[in-house]
Amino acid sequence: MSKTLKIMAVCGFGIGSSLILKMNLDDVMSKYNIDVETFTNDVTSVASGMADLIFTSNEIADQVKEKVTCPVVVIENFMNKSEIEEKGLSAIKELIK
Repeated sequence: MSKTLKIMAVCGFGIGSSLILKMNLDDVMSKYNIDVETFTNDVTSVASGMADLIFTSNEIADQVKEKVTCPVVVIENFMNKSEIEEKGLSAIKELIK
């Protein structure tokens, strides 16, 4: 991949669970040597952040999807790196086709 993907982790306020998700995303992407820039945001400001891919929870996914045009990956358990890996890698593969 030549371009660094920008991945946004989104939660209700942009400081709590999204930070946990961001750190786990960083771990998973590092494991596969995928060049990403991850950052957090809150659901109300999500449209202002430029991202290639957004990760969020099921509870706020619909709100996020209404505000953005990029793909949104729904993660049930932000602590589950296997879920992040499975859903995240397949979404990234779709982006870089």
